[in-house]
Amino acid sequence: MTVLTVSPVPPDEIFALNRAYTNDDYPQKVNLGVGVYRTNEGKPWPLPVVQEAETQLREDNNLFRHEYTAIEGDIAFLPLARDLMFGFDPHSTSAKDESTKARIGTVQTVAGTGANHLGAIFLARHMKPRTVWLSNPSWANHLTIWELADIPRKTYPYYSAATRSFDFTGMMSTLESEAEQGDVVLLHACAHNPTGLDPNKEQWRAIIDLCERKRLFPFFDSAYQGFASGSADEDAWAVRYVLNEKPQMEMCVAQSFSKNFGLYGQRVGAFHYVLNDGAQDLRDTVVVNLCHLIRGEYSMGPTAGCSIVKKVLTSPELTAQWHDDLKTMSSRIISMRQALYDELVRLQTPGTWKHIVEQNGMFSYTGLTPSQVYALKDKYHIYLLKSGRASISGLSPKNVTYVARAIDEVVRNVN
Repeated sequence: MTVLTVSPVPPDEIFALNRAYTNDDYPQKVNLGVGVYRTNEGKPWPLPVVQEAETQLREDNNLFRHEYTAIEGDIAFLPLARDLMFGFDPHSTSAKDESTKARIGTVQTVAGTGANHLGAIFLARHMKPRTVWLSNPSWANHLTIWELADIPRKTYPYYSAATRSFDFTGMMSTLESEAEQGDVVLLHACAHNPTGLDPNKEQWRAIIDLCERKRLFPFFDSAYQGFASGSADEDAWAVRYVLNEKPQMEMCVAQSFSKNFGLYGQRVGAFHYVLNDGAQDLRDTVVVNLCHLIRGEYSMGPTAGCSIVKKVLTSPELTAQWHDDLKTMSSRIISMRQALYDELVRLQTPGTWKHIVEQNGMFSYTGLTPSQVYALKDKYHIYLLKSGRASISGLSPKNVTYVARAIDEVVRNVN
């Protein structure tokens, strides 16, 4: 008889926290844990442009809408995802653009998580890196994904607890002295999760120059394009810099549409492998090998969510509306950061809180200790990760004063 050997693994903190929040019947409870957009009323916000696209799709009544697609995904969706990520004009026919596009192999994935996973196992099989370098801290799922790909993981400094700022010097020093040729360096394209701290453009140039000089392989995770700043172009700057200014570098990009389209449960994503200039002939081979992995895992990406994205990005009117929706979401997050900061300053809460407005994107690395986080949950029913990461989207004009006063109390009384 076969005996199964299996050991328990810890539950995912974010989903466990969200479950605890759901089961809490306290009327003033606040969810600062889960990374989803909420309105000022604390409600989900199906993007107006998404609702319009859904209406048009129902009217289209496409008889093929539930059919199989290709293994690489919806063929019409793939160039749209690529052009959005890399900034191509879909109407351009210039030889330079066509040559650059020919360097990029694109497949549809099961959201950004699926893109990260597919990229990790593809590189593990075909590049065989000795090490993948993750930021410290990073999105917790990065650790799981690369563990399952069986690639040794190391970390580079990213967050300075003393100053609550991006540790650029520490990152550069560690990669310079310890990273080796062929290592993978995972980089958050914008809105770093969990810190909300991004390199500026000068720092990005230095990071990419280091990767080029030491022959490190950049793996960009782009989960928040357009959601961070309100501009899809601005949030893709680092990725496009590598593509256009470093044509002899290879890289890959995991692209998610969960946050910027509000399609969290639809699982819409893409994975892009970028070859160096001159290696265009290898693109189809790369795609075929990615398809081999896809076929053995999930056969093809789901169609419903990518049909929404496709409908929006093929209509100039809907695309313009989508950009307006992005500004709505990003501006609300920015205003909630400011409101929390202003209230903490008004309360004269001990410590410095400027980092809250200097960070960007959905999350803030607040600097609260695990003991203070537990006190917020136990006494005030405010839920955030034990690392102190707070989802700013969970704040609203109705609860930001309550949250600030609770933070003030635990900072003064809990170590």
